Amino acid sequence: MLRIAAPFVAALALLLAPGTAYADPTEAQLQAQIDAASSKLEKTVEQYNKSAEQLKAVQAAIGKLDAELGPLARQRDEARREVAAVAASAYAGSGRLATWNALLGSGSPTAVMDRLGTLQQIAAQQNSVIDAAREAGAKYDTQRAQLDQAKADGDAQVTRLAAQRKQIESDLKKLEAQKKKLYPDKPAQETGSKYTGTIPAISGKAGIAVKYAYNAIGKPYEWAADGPGSYDCSGLTMAAWRAAGVSLYHQAAEQWNETARIKRSDLKPGDLVFYDGLGHVALYIGSSKVIHAPTFGEVVKISSVDMMTPYGYGRVRT
Repeated sequence: MLRIAAPFVAALALLLAPGTAYADPTEAQLQAQIDAASSKLEKTVEQYNKSAEQLKAVQAAIGKLDAELGPLARQRDEARREVAAVAASAYAGSGRLATWNALLGSGSPTAVMDRLGTLQQIAAQQNSVIDAAREAGAKYDTQRAQLDQAKADGDAQVTRLAAQRKQIESDLKKLEAQKKKLYPDKPAQETGSKYTGTIPAISGKAGIAVKYAYNAIGKPYEWAADGPGSYDCSGLTMAAWRAAGVSLYHQAAEQWNETARIKRSDLKPGDLVFYDGLGHVALYIGSSKVIHAPTFGEVVKISSVDMMTPYGYGRVRT
């Protein structure tokens, strides 16, 4: 007879007992789960942004390659077709070679030599063109194959990250729905309004970027967005500096690479403040404040520069 340990039986009875209930998560516990999922979402979004930007660069490189070497590659292909046609004509005893043979076979020896010299010059010129086209065509084939592979890899990466983002957003919506059900007085989606205060007067391009950020306050966070209706973190800083005529990459880690390192004591309005292992970026506006697009369910807002422990600081090169 099978004997079951008493402690196990007691535990099983407790689990199966009618009316057994599990405590609902506290608001703080739910918010911690939401914050963790939001942080994961932001990192995924930033990776997506980088992959999307890299895909744009690959597409641009393909366009440039097609413009520069594409015609020569096509010229090489045309030359190959002509060679094949000439060979076929020679085999058939007709066509261009037959005409050349007729020209060379008539008249005096001197005339034949003159014609032969002319044909040799034409052949040399054609060979030179064909050789150049062949070399350019080979270069085109190699580079195009590399770019096509890079595009295929990039497409796969973007698709994978988009699927991850979709799953995380689904998890967040479930958490927010649970929070709304348990704590109905706590709104799941933060709402905001346009900034109506005084925007500080700051000279130069930094002033334009800061003004843009102020005017984005209250607009919702949206992954991979760079305005004008919604933003993610690096999309906001990119759009703000784009308004000032300065181009930045749509990814926080790349913006770190694009900016000059500065100390906290050197911060000026328009500088960028980086957080969370380069997973988040904000625009400094002075007085120890930043404007940023926080995360899922929130809006562009003003926060303390110490809302999180800063990773570092960057000055946009203008």
